[in-house]
Amino acid sequence: MIALKENKIELSSPTGGQGANAIYVSDKAKQKVAELMANAGISNDPSYFLRVGVVGGGCSGLSYKLDFDNEQKPMDQVFEDNGIKVVTDLKSFLYLVNTMLDFSDGLNGKGFFFNNPNASRSCGCGESFAV
Repeated sequence: MIALKENKIELSSPTGGQGANAIYVSDKAKQKVAELMANAGISNDPSYFLRVGVVGGGCSGLSYKLDFDNEQKPMDQVFEDNGIKVVTDLKSFLYLVNTMLDFSDGLNGKGFFFNNPNASRSCGCGESFAV
């Protein structure tokens, strides 16, 4: 069940208890986010965080968006995982609940990718998805 309480989404597990619904960050993604923040000169500024979102577009209908931000909006959902503060808007969170942000530097492609259990399909490049 999904409930909005004090501008925060509360998702109950099927058994009725509170689930640990969040957005998660892998160790590789954490290292890359820290490196990018250092390169941007914002790693020592605690007001900055990683903003994750979903926007319309891409060959599957929805695309992921990543950016650094330091302005939190009233309906934002805030999480911290693996030492990284992750913020998303309320609408995007409905698509991203329990998603793992990861990073690959392998031969099959380099960059951030999302392991999203809510996606029913994704495109070949992994940049867009559908629910």
